Amino acid sequence: MKWFVLALTVLVAMFASFATAQSNGPLRIEITEGVIEPLPFAVPDFVPNGAPANEYAANLSRVIAADLSGTGLFREVPVSAHITRITDFSAPIKFTDWKAINAQALITGAVSVSGGNAKVQFRVWDVFSGAELGNGLQFAGPVDGWRRMAHKVADEVYSRITGEDPYFDSRVVFVSESGPKDKRRKRLAIMDYDGANLQYLTDSSAIVLAPRFSPTGDRVLYTSYESGFPRIYVLDIGKVTRRVLESTDGIMSFAPRFAPDGKTVVFSLSQGGNTDIYTMNVSTGSRSRLTSSPSIETAPSYSPDGSQIVFESDRSGTQQLYVMSAAGGEARRISFGKGRYGTPVWSPRGDLIAFTKQASNRFHIGVMRVDGSEERLLTASFLDEGPTWSPNGRVIMFSRETQGANGRSSLYSVDISGRNLRPVRTPDGGSGPSWSPLQR
Repeated sequence: MKWFVLALTVLVAMFASFATAQSNGPLRIEITEGVIEPLPFAVPDFVPNGAPANEYAANLSRVIAADLSGTGLFREVPVSAHITRITDFSAPIKFTDWKAINAQALITGAVSVSGGNAKVQFRVWDVFSGAELGNGLQFAGPVDGWRRMAHKVADEVYSRITGEDPYFDSRVVFVSESGPKDKRRKRLAIMDYDGANLQYLTDSSAIVLAPRFSPTGDRVLYTSYESGFPRIYVLDIGKVTRRVLESTDGIMSFAPRFAPDGKTVVFSLSQGGNTDIYTMNVSTGSRSRLTSSPSIETAPSYSPDGSQIVFESDRSGTQQLYVMSAAGGEARRISFGKGRYGTPVWSPRGDLIAFTKQASNRFHIGVMRVDGSEERLLTASFLDEGPTWSPNGRVIMFSRETQGANGRSSLYSVDISGRNLRPVRTPDGGSGPSWSPLQR
């Protein structure tokens, strides 16, 4: 597989670290910087086993190709350039035909449909050596879940080639925005990570803000002004049922986020002109105060192991980032650049913290190490804010608002290298995204 090592060396020529392949194991790479040349791959239309599968075969391959191409790490060789077609999933591959069009990886597959169920088989090939990368797999499920099966195939291909955890089989909850800026209607919506299968979770009768997934992806925390006062709700996605989590009269509660165990919620509570961070047991409603300061403490986010919390505070006179124990106590400041920092979110990998930064009349999405070192700004615009991490900690999604009286908020994603900035398609405007863990 010499070609594969060479191709990946080119692919990650600007990456910070590179682990060489071992003779008894797969190649593993850690991607931390930009890309020079994406890896060329081909995905012929999957083979339909029987007439009922005809309408799904080509669609499956197109979703897989879009997933991989959307990372910026891969480049699809278009179907129009293919010299040969795959008509039999079990037949030998004519690798010379794929070499001729410079496809370095080849994904072949077949789909069958019986009743309301579908089965997808696939293989990933090293074109230049003619070897299969790992063993072929198959996924089965309801036929109306064919897109999810495509995401699962793409996840497997992505992991085999990059050595990273996948993220395509995931969802995003966000605030869908419509109407003019001075009469903006907002409601919660959920969709696949690529914008497909959108579903509305609330109506637009009340302003909703900052939805946040539970660690298992089955519940969403959010803030609503339904009562005229900001209060925290928890919504069960499957049942589309909800309840008030924090409803103390005369007290504003907002910026909620689940702990990694899903049993505790950390949030901000404002009373008497003071805003501090609290935790609450989801089952019992018992509350604990973590900060006690005359400053504004908000936007808390747990570390993946649940031992620490990063949050924003103006205790130093300007909005900055701090880290403290999950039990509270003394906090240490980690942001020291010029400007104001907010909305920190701990990476699922535990190594980085994403944030919003305002400096020189521009807003940025950035990342830094958990000790505040190696700060890097990934975006810049009139208003970028509210980062959320992909399940594998590779991509950040955020909202971007355009300038002017008719400014519109939209969702975007960017690689942690700062490359591959892409809009995320939604039918209306969008803000406050939260990326789910991989679906179970």
